[in-house]
Amino acid sequence: MAGMAERGYVDLAAMLRVAEVALLTPATRQDPERIRALLHPDYVEVGRSGRRWTRDDVLDRLACEQARPTPATDEWELMELAPDLVLVTYRMRGDQRESRHSSIWDISSGSPVLRFHQGTVVPSTG
Repeated sequence: MAGMAERGYVDLAAMLRVAEVALLTPATRQDPERIRALLHPDYVEVGRSGRRWTRDDVLDRLACEQARPTPATDEWELMELAPDLVLVTYRMRGDQRESRHSSIWDISSGSPVLRFHQGTVVPSTG
């Protein structure tokens, strides 16, 4: 399998950023089929609260979530973990708080599928 350089790092970075940000948007969060397409069946998340979530847990939670604005993100970085696994990290700001996020994306099928995600709240310094 081709590594990130062979795939085109810029194209891969853009594809993963689009997929990651899509998961933050109300349109995707309210579309169970889109969520199923983006989250691997064995998906695991460790939320900002420390709680562990599965794909089914996320689908259940999002089914009753109120729409909210898409949070701002920046400080995006990618690291190839294996030929078909990429770690994506970024900072998110919204709801008057800041958090750091890490996601592991499987790109073996050509369409990114999220395997793991963790969010960590950044303590306020005020």
